[in-house]
Amino acid sequence: MPEFWRQNSNKLQRRPSRADTSPQTSHANTSPQKTETADYHRTLTPKSSYSSTYSAKDFITLLAQERAQQKQHQRRETQESLQLFNPLQQPPPSPPPPISSDVLVVGAGPAGLMLACNLIRFGINAEIIDNRHEKTPTGRADSLQPKTIETLKQMRLADRLLTKGVKVHDVRCWQSSAEEPLRRISKHRQFPSSSLDCLDPYLLLAHQGFVEDVFIKDIMERGVEVQRDLSFVDYNSELGQNNPLEVICKVNSSQEKEVLTTRYLIGCDGSQSNVRKVMGSRPVGTSSDVIWAVIDGELVTDFPDLYSKVAIHSDEYGSIILFPRERNLTRLYIEMRRDLREGSARESQETVMARVEAIMEPYYIHWRHITWFGRYQIGQKVASRFQDEENKVFIAGDATQTMSPNVSQGMNHSLHDSLNLAWKLNLAVRGLAKPCLLATYEIERRQVAQELTDFDLEQSSAPVAAASIPTARNIRYNSGYGAEYSPSILNKCQLQKGSCPIPLRPGTLLPPARATRCIDSNPVDLHLDIPMLGQFRLFFFTKNPTDTYEFLDILSTHAISHDTLLGRLTHSINTSYTLQPPLAAASDDFIRPERYTPISGLFTFALVLQQKSDEVEIGEVPSLWRDSKFTVYADDIPKSDTRGLGVTEKWMGGVKVGEVGILVVRPDGYVGCAKKFRGRKGGAERAAKWLDEYFDGFLQTTY
Repeated sequence: MPEFWRQNSNKLQRRPSRADTSPQTSHANTSPQKTETADYHRTLTPKSSYSSTYSAKDFITLLAQERAQQKQHQRRETQESLQLFNPLQQPPPSPPPPISSDVLVVGAGPAGLMLACNLIRFGINAEIIDNRHEKTPTGRADSLQPKTIETLKQMRLADRLLTKGVKVHDVRCWQSSAEEPLRRISKHRQFPSSSLDCLDPYLLLAHQGFVEDVFIKDIMERGVEVQRDLSFVDYNSELGQNNPLEVICKVNSSQEKEVLTTRYLIGCDGSQSNVRKVMGSRPVGTSSDVIWAVIDGELVTDFPDLYSKVAIHSDEYGSIILFPRERNLTRLYIEMRRDLREGSARESQETVMARVEAIMEPYYIHWRHITWFGRYQIGQKVASRFQDEENKVFIAGDATQTMSPNVSQGMNHSLHDSLNLAWKLNLAVRGLAKPCLLATYEIERRQVAQELTDFDLEQSSAPVAAASIPTARNIRYNSGYGAEYSPSILNKCQLQKGSCPIPLRPGTLLPPARATRCIDSNPVDLHLDIPMLGQFRLFFFTKNPTDTYEFLDILSTHAISHDTLLGRLTHSINTSYTLQPPLAAASDDFIRPERYTPISGLFTFALVLQQKSDEVEIGEVPSLWRDSKFTVYADDIPKSDTRGLGVTEKWMGGVKVGEVGILVVRPDGYVGCAKKFRGRKGGAERAAKWLDEYFDGFLQTTY
């Protein structure tokens, strides 16, 4: 078991905030006599509940060592001051300023909080600032797609949202013309099982503040808080590639300047991003003069479809898109057609309310109360760059792209920008990432952003018509599963002869699949069972471990050997996590992350056997999986699958007797590569080489 998990403690350690580390504040005691001890204790205290706290004896010993070092340093300074001054001697270069954070996130909306939440969980010293006084109280984004729900489940954060939000399964379309009154013209499922294989085939309606609150509570549990009322102004990158960035901020209440230093700066500060502007990136795309208004409120009406997603079109007055919301609220997007806009009050709240009544005639509409009102102009734009040339400054979320809210993409796309970037930054901060890994962020996410803005442009031109005719392409994009990546160093596509084709393509997401967890005979959703901990998941598929024992045993040794890249990466990450461990929360006691990374902090090794779970003896499998006993699965419950398929067939196209299939899944849930091998010594050696070559494309060891 890696040292960072072995050092276990029931006491949760809180990371000091910036206020805690100010000169006036002591971590443990505010009395002047205790300041030195308290500051030292803050330095020594592990950041994770997985790390042990120090005993009083250990603390006294460490404190004595620190004081001895201080005295030695003072003697050295005294000796240096006694040396004769040499006017020809060049003064030593000034040291770089101390780093206040590994990553500074600007913006505490969904994108910024998702990024900070993941980094903090990984143990990265991340600081998040926001220019607002509080989280989003009302309005803004409100829809979570099926893929986003799946991601939040993998992070163990979905439960509270699923309890509070409204699930919308179907779409109903209405239309009126000069010849015919308003009538329903279609009704259908948003995500029919015939077109989409997922566990949550619905939109979850919950306003942006709920989503932000889930992330805020998670990072607060880990001892980190959003630094509010602090605005980003500028940054200085002239200190050099190996030196930190100086980030200039402004305290809104006092207008005082504050300088922060960080290794990486991430702008999640919205469509008007200041980080993007300072970086020299600009939005590129199209804008139209079409204006839409949005209202959140409680309606009293005799309209029959108030609790479904509804698209309404009037030839005379324009269109409305309606969503049911939490607390009996309804959200309406109202098209303010150019030919019907009049005067300075053309988009006032009263004018918009009157337009709703006109479009929904003859149904009665009464507004009990309104909680939010806004307007927006449709535009589809993508930033010219997502990161600077040195891979030190990045933008994510709405800072990278803008699109209309009609297709429910904005917040969902933003969250997955951050998920893509978080695991790459984790490995970069720890020194395991080659420069090319961070470069893949823009390559992958810019491709998706461009595809989504093009899709939005098509949908926004005729939203009711688009909603009434669901195509397979529309369903995939609207669900979030349509975001796919092209072949690259991370997504290795390889042709293979002599075996059944592998259904999964690198750069795509795993479909749901069922298996039995052998340690406790629990039926599980395999794509959800292993939590996201910043690690790669390596699945090994075989019919019977007895037939392929030699293969699996060789790979067991390969995974931890100092003579292999896979083994050296394991030792490098375990050392890094021991020095800078994951930040834990009390809720982790119910997840037990150490179950899924008992060998390596970088890899979860899972074994999927085509046997009945009752026939599997974990003590008889090779050593790698005897230690990873919570990730040994039996592929024996195909009838409970969404397609009636076993996981081996669904993900790997099946394996033959004496064959082993290997599937590498990236930390963000995308397929990295997959291949099948003969289950003998020669096949094992080829598999070991194949794995080393894949990870050598973007990772490096630290020794």
